Amino acid sequence: MIKIIADSTCDLSDEILKKYNIATVPLNIMINGKNHKDRIDIEPEEFYQMLPKLEKLPTTSMPSPGEFSNEYKKAQDQGFDEILCICMSSGTSGSYQSAVIAQKEYLEENHNVKIHVVDSKCMSHGSGYLILKSSLIKEKGATFDELIDFNETYKTNVKHFLSVDDLNNLIKSGRLTNVSAMIGKILRVKPIMSMKNGKGAIVAKVRGTKKVYEHYINEFKKRIDEELTDFVIIGYTSDLSYAEKLKEKLIENTNFEGTIYVMQMGVSVGTHVGLRGLSMYFIEKGHRHDGLIYNQMNQLLEKKDEILKMINRIKKK
Repeated sequence: MIKIIADSTCDLSDEILKKYNIATVPLNIMINGKNHKDRIDIEPEEFYQMLPKLEKLPTTSMPSPGEFSNEYKKAQDQGFDEILCICMSSGTSGSYQSAVIAQKEYLEENHNVKIHVVDSKCMSHGSGYLILKSSLIKEKGATFDELIDFNETYKTNVKHFLSVDDLNNLIKSGRLTNVSAMIGKILRVKPIMSMKNGKGAIVAKVRGTKKVYEHYINEFKKRIDEELTDFVIIGYTSDLSYAEKLKEKLIENTNFEGTIYVMQMGVSVGTHVGLRGLSMYFIEKGHRHDGLIYNQMNQLLEKKDEILKMINRIKKK
């Protein structure tokens, strides 16, 4: 029997975790000098309500190897002899390293179980996407080796988009300079991030919420692997209506007929993203180029095309 384990940054809903019997190992969040276990001692809604009032940005830390070992033991005690542990990217957290240390130590004393740890190269619902997809294909009869092959083959094809409405958390965590942030606020520029080599990277800058939606929808159409993307995950931090609007636009402007999940980002991820974060995840076909300069050049070319069309219309009058 196969057991799937994740760390709490997968941000899958309690309903999904329960339905597919997925175990999670919590990260630690330090708030005002007090340690909280993600999804155990503090829930997202509570956190996002207190976030604007905090003078100091909370900090996060990885689970210990011992906490992963405890989950491996629970799984084995419950009769599972094959364990697939999917962690957030090693480029952004030490969770993967903790899980691997625990794996090696546990297997030294327990020889009747197989454990494979996946460095998902993903964040938040990106690793959640792999976990949910793995649960679905496991349900259809996939073997342990087939699940490993799927994750190791397609983990870098999980496309991430994340936009940030409130730049304050990025400033406090040192990811934006005060000057850049001030310019961004004045011009209402919203950075759009994705994953590159297991780390977050800004791939586009747009002005206003409408342009965020447009970027997500246009890139989805260009990149989607229609064969493998049978569901999409839309994530949000504090504003559900923001995510629901993206879901509406996805239905209205694409031919996608799969399931669209809307799920809240957890406390660990929300600490760095801040309020009104909006994300989207699906499987892309191949590895299409994506980057800030590349996207800005495309935006300029599109602007030129629009201007030329306008000039031609005027000439015809």
